[in-house]
Parts: sequence; structure tokens; C-alpha cells
Amino acid sequence: MTRMPIANTPKTATIDDARMVGHTLASAFGDDPMMQWFFPDAATRESSLGRYFTTLFTRQYGLHGVCERTESAAAFWVSPEGADKAVPDDETIQELVAILGDRAPVFREAVMAAAEHGPTEPHWYLAVIGADPAARGQGHGSALLRSGLAKADAAGMPVYLESSKPDNLPVYEHFGFAVVDEFALPGGGPTLWAMKRDPRSA
Repeated sequence: MTRMPIANTPKTATIDDARMVGHTLASAFGDDPMMQWFFPDAATRESSLGRYFTTLFTRQYGLHGVCERTESAAAFWVSPEGADKAVPDDETIQELVAILGDRAPVFREAVMAAAEHGPTEPHWYLAVIGADPAARGQGHGSALLRSGLAKADAAGMPVYLESSKPDNLPVYEHFGFAVVDEFALPGGGPTLWAMKRDPRSA
């Protein structure tokens, strides 16, 4: 049995990791259709994404979610118990609006549209996962996926996610997810695929 390189081993992401997490996810999501929709200016996209993901981490998921990282990837999960608390408060919303600028209405519409298609049963939610493109293919994202899925399986819970990147669908399917819904974001936005994975016994 081969051992996973230490750099790929998931560990809890703390607030002290905010800069690293923000930078990693900004790099990971630079070519994501939904993030390109939110941040259409290519010249400022990476810096804006860095602020966006850092805010989500420090003010929302890092406080009420399950956040893990490797040396080159990060993931934000929400358990059923943390779902109510993981909703952004007014101050967080104000920060996100400032980052998004005139794209804030587009963001609000997208969040509302996704919520309408969201599951009603108790579940784990994979809110964000991404690996630095320079480290793709080295197992960082897979390690984080396995870690979070193991927690959901231990709780006997399904997992949901949304993806706006068609290339990622086969990756998630490899880990047991299946597409359960497909819808376009309002105003000519990209398509989102909602995916579900049923719990697996040990």
C-alpha cells in the first residue's frame, strides 16, 4: 500500500491559514464559469476572488463549517448541524457586496436560484473545493474529497454540491455523485449542475 505524500494529507484549516486558503482558491477558480460570471474583468479577477474566498472563509465557513486544506488545495463543507449558522450575516453580506461591486445583484440572484433547487433533507454540503492549477493531478483535491465524504458517511448522510464546470462532473461521479438537477443562473448566467451522493457504509 502506497502512502499519501504528507503534503496531500488534509488538515483542519484555521483562521491563520486565511491568506493561503484565499490565494489557493482564487487560483483554482480563475477559469470557473460561475466565478467568471461574478467577476468578468480578467485583469482584476484573481485579486477579487482572493478577497471573496478569504471573506467566506474567515466570516462564514471557517466559523461554522468544516474547513480543511492541504498544501495546495482547500475545501469548505457544511454539516446538517451547521447549516443554519453557516448563512452569512449582514456584515458578511456587506463585505461581499463591496467585493462584487456592480455584480452584487447577479450574485444575489444566483444564490437565490441555487437555494430554490437545493435539497430539503438533512445533508452535508460541499460548498467549495479547489486546488491550485500548478498542483493539479497530485491528489490534493481527491484527498480533501475523501476526507469530507468519510465524515458524511460516518454520519450516514448524503452529500450535495453544485458545479458550474462540466469538466468536473466526471470527477465527482468517480466519487459516487450523480447529477440530480440542471439549471441556468438568471440573466444569462452559466449552467449549474446539482449533484448528490448517497451515504456509503464502512
